[in-house]
Amino acid sequence: MSPTAMPVHEGAKTSGKIETRLFINNEFVESISGKTFDVFNPYSEEKVASVYEALPEDVDKAVDAAEAALPAWEEMGAIARAEYYYKLADLLEAAGPELAELESKETGQLASRYRENAVGAKGLRMFAGLASDLNGATSLAMPGHVNMVIRQPYGVCGAIVPWNVPILAAIFKMGPALIGGNTLVLKSSEKSPLTALVLARLVKEAGFPPGVFNVLSGYGNPAGAAMASHMKIRKIGFTGSARTGRLIKEAAAKSNLKRVSLELGGKSPLIIFDDANLEAAIPAAAISIIALAGQVCIASSRLYVHSSIADVFQEKLIQAIKKMSANSPEGVDPSSPEAMHQPQVDKAQFENVLKYIELAKESGGEIVLGGKRQTEKGYFIEPTIIRNPDHDSRVSKEEIFGPVLCFNTFEDEDEVMKRANDSEYGLFASLYTKDISRAMRIAKRFESGMVGVNTTSPMTTAPDMPFSGWKASGDGVDLSKASLDLWTQMKTIYIKI
Repeated sequence: MSPTAMPVHEGAKTSGKIETRLFINNEFVESISGKTFDVFNPYSEEKVASVYEALPEDVDKAVDAAEAALPAWEEMGAIARAEYYYKLADLLEAAGPELAELESKETGQLASRYRENAVGAKGLRMFAGLASDLNGATSLAMPGHVNMVIRQPYGVCGAIVPWNVPILAAIFKMGPALIGGNTLVLKSSEKSPLTALVLARLVKEAGFPPGVFNVLSGYGNPAGAAMASHMKIRKIGFTGSARTGRLIKEAAAKSNLKRVSLELGGKSPLIIFDDANLEAAIPAAAISIIALAGQVCIASSRLYVHSSIADVFQEKLIQAIKKMSANSPEGVDPSSPEAMHQPQVDKAQFENVLKYIELAKESGGEIVLGGKRQTEKGYFIEPTIIRNPDHDSRVSKEEIFGPVLCFNTFEDEDEVMKRANDSEYGLFASLYTKDISRAMRIAKRFESGMVGVNTTSPMTTAPDMPFSGWKASGDGVDLSKASLDLWTQMKTIYIKI
């Protein structure tokens, strides 16, 4: 059977057919080579679909389509481009059940808790509203001149998005890129290519001109590498690991010095002071490490609790986590409304998380909850708490991307801030306290691009606020007007009068 719009594997239920081809120039097409790769359901370990794989020649084809579409798209003007966004936002909201079902099948995302389409639609409308903000500045400082700065698109751009929130990540990139007048080639993750192809279909239904938005399914190497080094791509955005981010920057530097924006990993600290509202802090800490099975870049995976309340906090945290994950015994499908805890995305990620848990045991960390495979079938891992792991151990320093929480205690503010900031990452940090002066003081001291005060991840994303990291967590901005500036370039014009 051709993998074109094929039904899924028996046992992985679906309400219809799944699109598996590449999306180039507003058409679904097979890859030039005809090569495919398989996508598996992390709950059942069964094949969901065979998807056409993009190779460098397919990247060239998509870039050519984007290049041909660029002049008319740029000339259209931002206000007219915004109209397509409003249409796409409506279609995205309506496609919620379809997207939820697909993402449950390819990543284990809990269909009953799927909100990506709604948050993504909100983001699209926000970017549409920024259309009138594509403005620059004027100056009369030079005698006999009126000088100005205008913002223009880069041209053909690329985006490489992750598997954990594929629709949201795609909109974080396409939102500012297209409204700014660029055209885009987007590569989805090989772990979650199916929802991106639904987004592509919706883009066509919304009336976007051919070539403006193109979607390639494939691996980081060769497809992603071909994009990073492509001489016609002038700007690329990436969300994923710090290791891959470095490779993309290197490829960009060795090719055409394309602009690069990166949203990378995190090892987010959460500090609970002795005056914190525990009724709010405990479930927040539990949800932060349970959500998406800890496969979130802003997950609060390093917990620091004041020693005076640490034992009580630990006991109640364990109870909260058990309650949240109690409804996922073997036999409950992730699409079930009863499901609360999902599997790791695939076997490789599953084995990697278990490896970190073993490393924690070897380095003297006390496993006070979980620490094992949760079910015989599927890639479920028990939510795990490691009490007081060594500060310099790998489990404390590296992003695990799983339901593994490092539970630490502290005595005073200076001590905990030194430990919290002693990380190569700086994406998100949070604290719980009733002292507003302390809250503001700590928020400023955190070495991170985002800070939560009496809230932690995953919080409701505010599309008008910058999503950005410090240090090895990124170089760039998603969301807000700041991202629009990032996907356009400045031009200074001098006018003699």
